[in-house]
Amino acid sequence: MLRTENLTKVFRTDEVETTALNSVKFEVKKGEFVAVMGPSGCGKSTLLNILGLLDNPTSGDYYFDGVEVSGFSEKQRAKLRKENIGFVFQNFNLIDELNVYENVELPLIYLRMKSSERKQRVEEVLDQMKILHRKKHFPLQLSGGQQQRVAVARAVVASPKLILADEPTGNLDSAHGQEVMNLLENLNQKGTTLIIVTHSQRDADYAQRIIRLFDGEIINENIKGKLESVVI
Repeated sequence: MLRTENLTKVFRTDEVETTALNSVKFEVKKGEFVAVMGPSGCGKSTLLNILGLLDNPTSGDYYFDGVEVSGFSEKQRAKLRKENIGFVFQNFNLIDELNVYENVELPLIYLRMKSSERKQRVEEVLDQMKILHRKKHFPLQLSGGQQQRVAVARAVVASPKLILADEPTGNLDSAHGQEVMNLLENLNQKGTTLIIVTHSQRDADYAQRIIRLFDGEIINENIKGKLESVVI
């Protein structure tokens, strides 16, 4: 589904040059659940931003569904994001002025879906996430676990091919964190490709494959607990 070749990202200021990603090469197949781990500052979020077409690499190639997209314009990236990718953020990124229903409906409005279809789809997803009874509440009226369920609902409402989650349980207690990970695992079992960035080994253990980054490079990879490869 997606593949990178020698993916490099360099951030430059007048005095400092920082290499966030250094010739990263990996592949994620359709329907996989992959976790990316590593210490703070190792390039995890930078990688996720590039995979999610929120940023472009400095050099290297990124193939999405067989199409090289690293040089896409912002307009092209936005179109591809809207049609294919759902995001789950650590800080939820819900819009406080919109209620639960309106937050989840927003991606479907961008896709210009008919009102009747939007209503059916939003209520189906909210029911699936066990948050339908809160559809008229605003984010600040919800617990952290409820807000994250709404964020997951918003990410999946348009049936994206790929979900990217950046520390999806980082602001939750263990019980609510497990609840969110179970939701994500269930979505993956239904065919959604899922990539999460996490510091949590417990969360990473839900994945079929764990990739570890250090100083912008992949240093090892585990498949179902078996060490698959090591870069020295």
